[in-house]
Amino acid sequence: MAGAAHRVSLLQPLWRLFLLALGWFGLLVHASILPDVGELEAWRHCPRCGAQLEHDEDGAKVECPECEFQHHAHSHATACAVVVDDRGRVLLTRRAGPPYEGYWDLPGGFIGEAEHPHDAVRRELDEETGLAVEPRDLIGVWIDRYAEQGEDGPATMNLYFTATATGGEGEPNDDVAELRWVGRDEFPQGDELAFHIAEVLEAWRHQHP
Repeated sequence: MAGAAHRVSLLQPLWRLFLLALGWFGLLVHASILPDVGELEAWRHCPRCGAQLEHDEDGAKVECPECEFQHHAHSHATACAVVVDDRGRVLLTRRAGPPYEGYWDLPGGFIGEAEHPHDAVRRELDEETGLAVEPRDLIGVWIDRYAEQGEDGPATMNLYFTATATGGEGEPNDDVAELRWVGRDEFPQGDELAFHIAEVLEAWRHQHP
């Protein structure tokens, strides 16, 4: 199992290089100050052999002394879209459940294991809105938690792309209660928007005047 543990341990420096590259290109546009509640805090036993796990001092890694399994804390990746129609309007979705139930959001969701972010956008938009979309440019990356403001939840790294609809009727489904096409100067107020959506929309407006 030593080889497997070595491969897992390589993810951390590669992840840091990825975030550094985003910063160089100006795409890592927002990093919230997150609560000190780590992903691994509740981990006690090795998922492979059941032995007691050892935590490092900052809570960023657990390691099994028996089988050498290692796991690094990480943000859960999401892919979302600013879908724009031929009239320049943006598609907003009203959340059907927590967190931020009833607030306006942008369509998208968690990226599956080994799934390309563009494929995640296509899949999530089909599930939530019934629309077929084609992702375009990366607007930026925002760091947040999948929780109401002031509450603890898994840390997320959220990728936002522009996209255009290529088919479908556009009906709310899955965890979406309502769809609304909104003009660029008619966005809801910030306290009506979930997560950091106000910042994403403002960044999109600046990039697409």
